[in-house]
Amino acid sequence: MTALFDYHPEVLERFPAIAAGVVHTTGVSNPNSSAELHQQYFAEQAEVISAIGETPLSEIPSVAAWRRAFTSFGVKPTQYRSAIESLMRRLTKKGDIPSISTLVDIGNLVSIRHRLPVAFFDQAEIVGATMVRFADGSESFTDLGSSDTIHPEPGEVIFADEAGVVSARRWCWRQSGQSATGPNTSEVLITVEGHHDTAVDDVAAATRDILALLREHQPRAEISSAALFSVPTGWTPVPA
Repeated sequence: MTALFDYHPEVLERFPAIAAGVVHTTGVSNPNSSAELHQQYFAEQAEVISAIGETPLSEIPSVAAWRRAFTSFGVKPTQYRSAIESLMRRLTKKGDIPSISTLVDIGNLVSIRHRLPVAFFDQAEIVGATMVRFADGSESFTDLGSSDTIHPEPGEVIFADEAGVVSARRWCWRQSGQSATGPNTSEVLITVEGHHDTAVDDVAAATRDILALLREHQPRAEISSAALFSVPTGWTPVPA
């Protein structure tokens, strides 16, 4: 897995509790969700709303851990919310998360089920491997819906390829336009991450759910690799 995705040693030193699941798959398609996936997706949303009840999102262990991680690299977590907190806020305040496409819906379903950020990165424009590292400010980032290239703040955690192109800023705050999945997506790198006390087990469960949903709703896709990461275990292959 380290040939495609890895963590810089400086990030692991600062965040030794990080756990991750990473899946690489080719031959995917990304149409509107099938009736079966649509039903699963909205049933999961109803279950999550019921389970959370009146619990503040800040008291969910995985969300609280991401808030601490953001704060530690100089980002105000209530100004720049982690992807999972933003998704859960949308669900609890609006009552639902709209269906977008097969890949997005699979990611969101697993994300809310396990209260973890799940990202699907289109690999078409990625150069070499993706590294989670601290930005030096020279890297380039294009926001979703924008054609302007900007630079991350030095010291923020980013996902960057070997050309210095950023696919995610502030760790799991926002994905780039070129790495977002779309109608022509055929190859994706999928990540799910956590920092909380039970992150290793929760990330493993979420990764297994991703694999199961891909097999169910993307039967022509080929799972090239799947692995789990934690410190100090390192990468452990997951049967794909």
